[in-house]
Amino acid sequence: MSTEDHHYFVYIIASRSRTLYIGVTNDLIYRLRQHREGKADSFTTTYRIHRLVYFERFQWIDKAIAREKYLKHFLRQEKVDLIQSTNPTWTDLAEVYFPAYPSGKADPPLREG
Repeated sequence: MSTEDHHYFVYIIASRSRTLYIGVTNDLIYRLRQHREGKADSFTTTYRIHRLVYFERFQWIDKAIAREKYLKHFLRQEKVDLIQSTNPTWTDLAEVYFPAYPSGKADPPLREG
């Protein structure tokens, strides 16, 4: 398998109250499943952060990691503007792969990861 077959993703997921989390992975669907099942990170589990609202694809892991670090230094409004530039309604971009997330209790207060 050549490096041309590999893809890396920088992604932003959000809770219903728009608490944000930025991550990087080489398997976006698998990673989103981990977030949805509460197996990925205690922060995303605690704040019910599981809706894919933005992602970028890269061929090289070093470029993806650099972009993730860059985005993590954005001010919150810059992150919101980036999301809204391609997804103004904050639609869950992964809803075609997963059933609707149960709406049980309300999300915890707004936090940013």
